[in-house]
Amino acid sequence: MNTYWVYMMQSTNGRALYTGVTNDLIRRVGEHKEGKGSVFTAKYKCHKLVYFEEFGLIDHAINREKEIKNMTRAAKEELINTANPERNDLFGQ
Repeated sequence: MNTYWVYMMQSTNGRALYTGVTNDLIRRVGEHKEGKGSVFTAKYKCHKLVYFEEFGLIDHAINREKEIKNMTRAAKEELINTANPERNDLFGQ
């Protein structure tokens, strides 16, 4: 069985959020932290993993990523706060 993740990275100043999908969360977050993940995460220093969800099917993960990307900022903040109220970096946990 394959595993896919939808995740959100937060900038160091807390102003920017990046939502992505991957089949290897550890590798992908590592890339973001090294500034190699994407132009957006490198530019806005989105190096903190604050949220993720796991899926067994890529179609479900992609659909969820689209849902999250279409949410308002307030809805994204609420999603993060529900799962990770302390805004801890979840990478490596």
